[in-house]
Amino acid sequence: MPSANISSSMTEAQAANELMRLARQIAHHDRLYHAEDEPEISDAAYDALVRRNAELEAAFPHLVREDSPSRKVGHAIAASPLGKVTHEVRMMSLDNAFSDEEVAEFAARVRRFLALPEDAEVVMTAEDKIDGLSCSLRYENGRLVRAATRGDGQVGEDVTANVAHIADIVQELRGDDVPAIFEVRGEVYMEKAAFLALNAALMDEARAAAEAKGEAFEEGKVRQFANPRNAAAGSLRQKDAGVTAKRPLRFWAHGWGAASHVPGETQHEVIRRIESWGLPVSPQFRLCRSLEEMLAAYRAIRDGRPGLPFEIDGVVYKVDRIDWQRRLGFVAKAPRWGLAHKFPAERAETVLEAIDIQVGRTGKLTPVGRLRPVLVGGVTVTNVTLHNRDEIARLGVRLGDRVVLQRAGDVIPQVVDNLTREQERPAYPFPDHCPECGSEAVAEEGEVDVRCTGGLICPAQRTERLKHFVSRAALDIEGLGEKTIDEFFVKGWLESPADIFRLRERKAEILALEGWKDKSVDNLLTAVENKREPDAGRLLFGLGIRHVGAVTARDLMKGVIEIRRLPEMARELYDYREANPREESESEGKFRERMTGAIKAILNVQTDGIGTAVGYALADFFHEAHNMAVWRELLGAKPGDGLVDPPPYVIETKDSAVAGKTVVFTGKLETMSRDEAKAQAERLGAKAAGSVSPKTDLVVAGPGAGSKLKKAAELGIEVIDEAAWAEIVKAAG
Repeated sequence: MPSANISSSMTEAQAANELMRLARQIAHHDRLYHAEDEPEISDAAYDALVRRNAELEAAFPHLVREDSPSRKVGHAIAASPLGKVTHEVRMMSLDNAFSDEEVAEFAARVRRFLALPEDAEVVMTAEDKIDGLSCSLRYENGRLVRAATRGDGQVGEDVTANVAHIADIVQELRGDDVPAIFEVRGEVYMEKAAFLALNAALMDEARAAAEAKGEAFEEGKVRQFANPRNAAAGSLRQKDAGVTAKRPLRFWAHGWGAASHVPGETQHEVIRRIESWGLPVSPQFRLCRSLEEMLAAYRAIRDGRPGLPFEIDGVVYKVDRIDWQRRLGFVAKAPRWGLAHKFPAERAETVLEAIDIQVGRTGKLTPVGRLRPVLVGGVTVTNVTLHNRDEIARLGVRLGDRVVLQRAGDVIPQVVDNLTREQERPAYPFPDHCPECGSEAVAEEGEVDVRCTGGLICPAQRTERLKHFVSRAALDIEGLGEKTIDEFFVKGWLESPADIFRLRERKAEILALEGWKDKSVDNLLTAVENKREPDAGRLLFGLGIRHVGAVTARDLMKGVIEIRRLPEMARELYDYREANPREESESEGKFRERMTGAIKAILNVQTDGIGTAVGYALADFFHEAHNMAVWRELLGAKPGDGLVDPPPYVIETKDSAVAGKTVVFTGKLETMSRDEAKAQAERLGAKAAGSVSPKTDLVVAGPGAGSKLKKAAELGIEVIDEAAWAEIVKAAG
C-alpha cells in the first residue's frame, strides 16, 4: 500500500528523480540475480526497493516509466553459452506481501474483482515458497522435450541437457491422463547440507589448484556460492551438463504453463495430478477456506522453517478455482490470483560460548562472540560481532547466555536478544588493557570505542597496519594477502612496512615454505618492486594515521606536494598546539576555529574536511619516536636514500563540464567506490565536498541517498545519478 503522506512530502521532480534511480538500481540487481547468479544485496533489501518503487508509482501514476520494474519479470538473457527458449505462456512472478493486513487486502481485492458477496467462500491454496531457480518442463505425449529457465518471463535459457541429471525430474510422466502437451513449472533448488558440502569442495579444489601451480593459497580469494539459491542457479546454468551432473539438485512443481488441456478444475486438483505423474510437489501444499486458515498456514510453515532441509522465504497463496483465476487475469507482471507472503529476517537461538577481543589496525578493541554453530538463513554462523563495550552492556551478555541471533538484512549476523539475561551471573569484564601487548586501553572523550595505546609496539596493530599498508586503496601490493602477512610476521620477516621492501633478501627462505614455488615468489617480489615509487597520497593513507582516510590523504598532499615535508609540518602543528592552549575566556567553538585556521595554514590546505581531528592526529603520529623510525626507514632523509621514493604529488586535471564546480556524492555508488568517484572529480577539475551547501553545484545521488538529496532539492541544486556522472567522465576523455 502506498504511504499516505508520500505525495505531500515529495515534489514531482523528486519523485521522478527517485523513480529513475530505482529503475536503474532494480534492473542492476535483477541482472545480477537472474542472469549472473551473483546478488549483491539480500532478498529483504531488494524487496524494500521494489516496495518503494510501487509506493511512488501509486502516488504519482503519471510518472510511471517505460522501464519501470513493475512492468518487468526477471531479466533479459544476456550473452549465454546456453540456447534461448521463447515461452509459449509467459512465466510470471508474484506480488509480495509483508504483513497480515496486506494478505487480508489481497483476499478482499479478489472478492471485489469477482463481485462476490461477503459470505461467499473463496478457497485458496497455500504452500511454502522455496528459494530456488524457476524452471519450466515441457512434456509432449508424456515425454520431456525441453526445459528452460524463466529468464525475463518471455525468453529463458535451454537447460534440457542439464535437468536430465536431476533425479526428481522424470523423463516420462506416468499415467493415462497426461495431456498431449503440458508444461510443468516449478523450482530447481539445492538443500542446505548439499550447499555447504559444495562450498567446501570448491575450497578444496582451489587449494589443490594453487598447490599444482606453485602459488600461495589464499582462502579469502576463493569464489564460493553465497547461498543455496545461487548454488542451484549456478549449477543448473552450466554449459557443460557434466558439471550439473555432479551437483545434487532437487526440483518440485508448483504450477503449469502451456497445456493442450488442463486436467482439473482447481489448483489443488491439477497439482495433485502432477504429483501422480511422478513429479514432487511441496509436502506442505494445502487448502485454506478462510483468511484465518491462510494466516494459520503461514505461521505453521514459518515456525517449521528452521527444521527444513532447504531454504524457503515465504508462503504462496493462490485462488483455487481455475475459472476464477482466468477471470482475475494478470497485471503487468503478476497474476491477480496469487500472492507471496514473505518472511521477516530469519532468527535462531544458540549459546554464547566465549567472547574474544580483537585488536584492529587503529587499536580498537572489538569483542567477537563465539557461538555454538547454528544455521541461519542457509549460512552456518559461528561468530558474531558484539561491536563495543556499550553493546555488551546493553545486551547484558555473559559467557553461557542463550541468545537470539538474526542475520541483519539476511546478511550480517547480529545478536538481537539475550534470553538468559535475568540469570544471576557476574557481568562480563571488558578489558582495560590490550590483550595483545598489555598497554592501557582507553576510550577518548565522547567515544564509545576502547583503543589500545600501544601503537606500533602492539603486535595486533602491527599486522593489521601491514595489511592496511598493502590494501587496494593504499599501496595495492598483489600477493601479500592476510595469511601471508600473518605467516611472515610470525617468522619475524615483517614487523614494519619497510620490511616489505626487504623481502627480496628472503627469497630463498620464502621458497622453503610450504605452498611457495619459483613463480609465486617471483610474482610477489615483482609486485613489491613495482611499488618503489608509490603515489604519495596512497602511501600516506597506507601509514594508517588516525582520521586520515584515502580522500583526506589526497587532500593533504595537494598542499604538502612533497611528502618528505610532512614530519616538519607535523612538528610545527605539535608545537603550535602546545604553545597555544585554549584561553579561559575563549569558547570551545572559537578555540577550534582558531586551531583549524592555524592547521590549514601550516598544511597549506583549504579543504573543509581537514580540521583539528586531522591536525592533532598528524601531530601525535609524527611525535612518536617509533613512527618516525618507520618513516625514516621507508623514505630516508632525502630522495634516493630510502626504500621508496614517491614523486611530488601533482593531480593532472582535464577540461570538463564540471571543472571549477563543487560536487557532492551521496548514497551508495554501484560501479565504483566513493574514493574513486572523488578522485575522478578532482581529475576533472572539480572539488569533491562532503556536504551539501549553497556553494554546491552538483549532487551525484546513488541508492539510499537521504538528507543530502533532500537538502539539494531545497536549495535547487542539480541532481544526477551515477550513470549520468559516468557520461560526464567519459566525455572528458
